[in-house]
Parts: sequence; C-alpha cells; structure tokens
Amino acid sequence: AAIAAGCKLARDLVNAPPNVLTPRALAIAAVDLAKSHAHLDCTCMGRVECERRGMGAFLGVSQGSSDEHEAQFIHLTYRKGVPKTKLCIVGKGLTYDSGGYNLKPSAGGSIELMKFDMGGSAATLGCAAAVAGLGVDDVEVHFIVAACENMISQDAMRPGDVLTASNGKTIEVINTDAEGRLTLADALVYAEALKPDAIVDLATLTGACVVALGDDVAGLFSKDDALASELEAAASSAMEQVWRMPMPPAYEKDIESTIADLKNVGSRAGGAITAALFLGHFVEDTPHAHVDIAGPVWNGKAGEATGFGVKTMAQWVEARAAVPADAVF
Repeated sequence: AAIAAGCKLARDLVNAPPNVLTPRALAIAAVDLAKSHAHLDCTCMGRVECERRGMGAFLGVSQGSSDEHEAQFIHLTYRKGVPKTKLCIVGKGLTYDSGGYNLKPSAGGSIELMKFDMGGSAATLGCAAAVAGLGVDDVEVHFIVAACENMISQDAMRPGDVLTASNGKTIEVINTDAEGRLTLADALVYAEALKPDAIVDLATLTGACVVALGDDVAGLFSKDDALASELEAAASSAMEQVWRMPMPPAYEKDIESTIADLKNVGSRAGGAITAALFLGHFVEDTPHAHVDIAGPVWNGKAGEATGFGVKTMAQWVEARAAVPADAVF
C-alpha cells in the first residue's frame, strides 16, 4: 500500500497542469508530505538562499520566471533507527520546460506535454512517501529537488551565457533547452556535501535516450559497477525496465568549451551519454548513478504519467537498509 501510494503521488504530480504545479506548489507538496509521515522532515530554500550558496547553474535556468513562480530547492530527509547507510536521491524538477530561447517546436516538440519534465522529482517525492510509509528501519535518505521553470522573458538565460555552479565550475550555455543538467549540477554538489554513501539522480533528461531505448526503458549510467548492479537488481524486482549504457571517456571532448570549464550540450550524436558525462563533473568521489527516465515516465497512448522510478528506488533503499552495517560498498 505504501509503494502504491508513492506511485499515485508521483503520477498525480506529473499529471497536474503546469499552471497548477508550479515550483512553489511542488515545494508545498513536499512540506505536506513531511507533515503526514513520521521520520520525514522537509526544508525548502528560495532564490535568496540559493544565491547565497552559489547555485548559479540552477538559478540561471530559473531566472526567466516571474517572482510568483520563484525557484525552490527542496530537501526531504528520512531518518529512522540507527542508520546503516546514508543515501541521496535527486530528482530533476522542471515544472515546465518551454526550452527557453531555444524554444521547443510546436510540431513534434511535445511542448504541450512539458509538464512531465518534473517526472524525476515526482518519482523522488513518491519514493519518499513510499519509504516513509513502509517505515524502513536503520537508514537515512535525503530526497533532493531543484524545482523551477525554463521560460522565455527579458531576464531569461541566453545561448552564449556562462554560468558558475556551486562547485565553482563554469558552464557555457550552448542550448537553453539542455537545462535539466544545469539544475542537477547544483543539486548533485549539494547532495555530495551531505557525505552520502551513494547518490542516484532521476531525470527526464534527453530525447536521445528515448531514441536509443524507446518509451518503456530507462537509461542507467554509472561508472560504479556495484551501484549499477544494485539498481539493475532493484529495477528487476520492481518490474521496471532499465538498461545500463556506456560512458566512454573519449566522449568528454564533446562537452569541452573554449571559454568555460564545460558546455552544456555537445553534438547530436551520443546525446544521452554526454549528458550523463556532464553530470559526472558535479560529483567528485561518491558512487553516483544517473537514470534517464525520459521515455517511461509518460504513457503517450493513455496520455498520462506512469509513476516510473518510485518502485525501483524504494526497492533500492530497502535493499540497502537490509545490508549489514559493516558491509563494504
């Protein structure tokens, strides 16, 4: 029942229209979730606090939105018993993605469906609900979402801008529609500062992953074989399909910039891979996996969200919590 409730929450969040589920509305949903579950706490940061923390990549994406739809950095913490392990789950939270100045086309661009670009954050909150509902013992889990919109306005980021992330790395914006990785960059830096044993991010990140794997299979990217195996096992138990993808170091050249540390997008070829490699620049030493859920988060035939990712992540948390405290990962 707890996992079903988590899946329902994720579906409801993704299905909500973007004028209803704004960044603030998503933050309120997280606060309400914490209030309704024991062992779950929530803090939210607005633009001023994010500026103080140097989250220039995240705020660069959000700067085109009105004050009413101000960016929200959401941090839910589940802690019960004596934790054997500390985990971070990070979800992409674009409550609406117009593409920015690299505007999504009306024909074939699915711009009217871009409410589902917060599917990663929905799965993250859904997992929080599931884990808290199950009352998983002896684990500490941090659920992190950088929630914002990607809009066009006189204040919006432009192609050619250079943003500075919270770890000091500079990013040349080649395409404003490659925005999810910018928000995740600061979220991953924040997550690693919590000193977790592992970080997993869930994101509707690339159309390239859908082209490669279709609508039903998520792409799993990780340089850590043990973590990748754990997630493959969790997905199998949850009956959600993931497929591990390669991360060839040679592809790093595609996101090199001549004026910054990185550029936010490479060539069209291997786009899902270069997006994953980009994220790797914002996690230093912690085992990290990126799950691109752009395909399976939405059922196009039914015209509704699937809640993909909740079951896999809840299964992973339960499996980690069941491992003896002295196990070596």
